[in-house]
Amino acid sequence: GMASFLLSEVAFFGTLIVTYVAFMGRDVVGPTPAEALTLPIVILSTLCLLSSSVVIHAAERVLERNEPRIFCFFLATTIALGIAFLVLTGVEWHDLIFNKHLTIGRNLFGTTYYTLVGFHAFHVTVGVIVMLIVLGLALRRQITAEHRTGVRLVAWYWHFVDAVWIVVFLVVYIASRNVSA
Repeated sequence: GMASFLLSEVAFFGTLIVTYVAFMGRDVVGPTPAEALTLPIVILSTLCLLSSSVVIHAAERVLERNEPRIFCFFLATTIALGIAFLVLTGVEWHDLIFNKHLTIGRNLFGTTYYTLVGFHAFHVTVGVIVMLIVLGLALRRQITAEHRTGVRLVAWYWHFVDAVWIVVFLVVYIASRNVSA
């Protein structure tokens, strides 16, 4: 079931990414990606998200060894890194909207950027909420090594969200900065 869901998500994000690429560089009114996007905050948020994938993998391993306290620590750390990613995305968007005047209706770049990055942020939010539920269950000792399938599926989803971000980062923050109208 999860594999089928993730395949449908590949189609969803693939469509968004292809749309972004199709409209890349077609704006005649700025700001353009090169004018609006700055890398330092995005690199920091990317490090948070990619690190969270390593940490959730560690959480899976300690759950297999039936170490619930360490599992809860690693899962809470994954959640914190996911929240940090979302906060940094919010900081970036605040700068884009109020300082760079890039809104969803400003130009094609704004429309495709906020749609693609926004849907990714939505998926991160869903992952954080699901992990909070799993953490609550684990703190009540309802998640054990014998019942780790749900945790594995949540980890698959989280790794998928991280993999999508790598593509989004490369297309939006690297490739589109070098395209001119």
